[in-house]
Amino acid sequence: MNFSYWELKQWFTNVDFAIVGSGIVGLNCALTLQQKYPKAKIVILEKGILPQGASTKNAGFACFGSLSELIDDLQTHTEEEVVNLVVKRWEGLQLLRKNLGDTQIDFQQNKGYELFLESGLYEECLAQKEAINNLLKPIFKSEVFSVSDNSFGFKKIQQNYIVNNFEGQIDTGKMAHQLLLKVQQAGVTILNGIEVEEFTNTEGSVKIKTNVVEFKARKLLIATNGFAQPLLQENVQPARAQVLITKPIENLHIKGTFHLDKGYYYFRNIDNRILFGGGRNLDFKGEETSEFGLTSLIQNKLDEILKTIILPETEFEVEHRWSGIMGVGNQKKSIVKPISNNVFCGVRLGGMGVAIGSLVGKELADLV
Repeated sequence: MNFSYWELKQWFTNVDFAIVGSGIVGLNCALTLQQKYPKAKIVILEKGILPQGASTKNAGFACFGSLSELIDDLQTHTEEEVVNLVVKRWEGLQLLRKNLGDTQIDFQQNKGYELFLESGLYEECLAQKEAINNLLKPIFKSEVFSVSDNSFGFKKIQQNYIVNNFEGQIDTGKMAHQLLLKVQQAGVTILNGIEVEEFTNTEGSVKIKTNVVEFKARKLLIATNGFAQPLLQENVQPARAQVLITKPIENLHIKGTFHLDKGYYYFRNIDNRILFGGGRNLDFKGEETSEFGLTSLIQNKLDEILKTIILPETEFEVEHRWSGIMGVGNQKKSIVKPISNNVFCGVRLGGMGVAIGSLVGKELADLV
């Protein structure tokens, strides 16, 4: 690139903190660093026009786990680990709300509903509901999960839902807009269209090679989540999620956030439309990609469930489809750690970026 003296001097010289990724984690990391070091020069490097991975492409669920998800987690994690996961997600949501304000992100606590296609899983969840409620009671001081009948008229499911009484929802676009605004007002520089290709530790700094320029920073913080694999030797891989949204539907009575099939499918009402995503379980290997895109296998399944289960007696038309890239691994716990003296990472949010992104960003900054 043909950079001038002025450009190199203003944006790529004497950089204290370079942050890779302008999503929820990267932006919260920048805010925390700016508060701790108000005179520091902080530059965020973002390869997309907008935050590229999942921060502006998610469904806007302010959730911390459905009952079946938590039961499933107990198969691979200890009770203490599962409780800690819920605590972090809940604290992260409160931090997000505190930082940006409920009105600014259109936060609503309309409850979360888990729907069941077959009786076996429903009966298992019902049998363990009380034990999970007791496990979570120290956090919420009340019962998290209860049972409700099929008040929204979905078809081909078990008659009752299991309700998460503390689940909420946000407007993802408003959240990202407010975060970007807050970071820019704090004096942090965000540079779009710059992809970090590699970095090298030097004495007292990090040499950063991008697709357009090479420069040095005192500290490098990697917050790219689903795109972290090329930069880090850590247990985090990309996981694509495919989503669709309908055109506005007159008199749409569905309200809240909804989980189906252990949370592999999820939907909600937004602006009198149904936003519906999921189906990664149909092709785990194929969806383990950092490439955006849609597949007929998953999109056809989303269309089928929408027509036969969610909106069986309602005329609708799909207006738009997209995908986002999450970061997952063999554990649900995020990776927030030093890579070297001057390089740090906060990745592997496991599809819970709305819940834990703010907290992971703060923890990443606190490592410095």
